[in-house]
This record gives sequence, structure tokens and C-alpha cells, in this order.
Amino acid sequence: MPVTRLNHAVLYVRDVERTKEFYENVLGFRTLIWAPGQAAFFQAPGSTNDHDLGAFQVGAGASTPGRGTVGLYHLAWEVDTLAELARLRAVLAERRALTGASDHVTTKALYARDPDGIEFEVCWLVPADLITDDMRARTAGLARPLPLDLEGEIARFGAETRGGVGVSVPVG
Repeated sequence: MPVTRLNHAVLYVRDVERTKEFYENVLGFRTLIWAPGQAAFFQAPGSTNDHDLGAFQVGAGASTPGRGTVGLYHLAWEVDTLAELARLRAVLAERRALTGASDHVTTKALYARDPDGIEFEVCWLVPADLITDDMRARTAGLARPLPLDLEGEIARFGAETRGGVGVSVPVG
């Protein structure tokens, strides 16, 4: 089965209106289908997919997500630039949704939780032509992520350098 990419993810949520507000106003998703009290389907900014995220309301009494329960650990969304990663860090911090930031050497990542406590990652990938043998070796031997120095990474790679080229984004 040669998978080319993840087409979409679907979440069960306690309150679909609260989920809609969060994904629209924090991550900039656009609501494509809205069924109040039931479901919503969202498209990520810059996506041409028919939907990237679905949410179905299961009610306030639903179980909590996270460590110690079976289920999704986290979703990860890739952004084009470190400037966008920095902007999202500020928005997520303002909303008290930001839970961490890690440097995985070739991936720079923020971690956050949505209103239901579902963890997600927003990341920027170092373009393939900027990945060195030393970076590959450090990534392979990295048992624990490093703290993210986002300002240092912006100084190193540039705020507007397009991430993921040759890795997750085709060259050209």
C-alpha cells in the first residue's frame, strides 16, 4: 500500500462549536461544512483538500484524551516558514494552548492542546538541501528532543525560508 500522504483526520469532540471556534481562530482553518451540535469539516489554510479535519460531537460526558488512554496521541501540521511557526507560538501561548516546543534537529516543533485536550503539533521541516550529514547523524542518535530556540533557528535558516522542500514538499 504506497501511501502518498494523510488525506484527513477525524476527531470525536465534546462540543463541536467550541472546536470550531478554536480551529478557526487559532489555526486559521476554514469551516466547509457546519452542522451545529453535530459535526464540522475544516480545511487548513493553503490546502486544496476537500477537508483536512472533521469533528463529530459526542457530548460533555466523553472520556478524556491523553497518556494512559487508548487513542490518538497527536496530529501534526506542517507550516511553510519559521515566521509562521513563531506567529502560531504567540497565538497558542495567548490562548494557553501551548504545551511545549522541541528541536528534533531536522524538524522544529510546537506542541499544543485543543479545547478537548487533544494534542497536536505544528512543525517546520528543514529543507532537504540544508540538511547536513551532521544533522542526519544527530537526528538518528537523538533519544530526547532538544529545547527549541526559535529565534536562533530563524537567525540560522531565515524567517521566510520555505520548509519541507525536498522532504514533504516536492522540489520545484
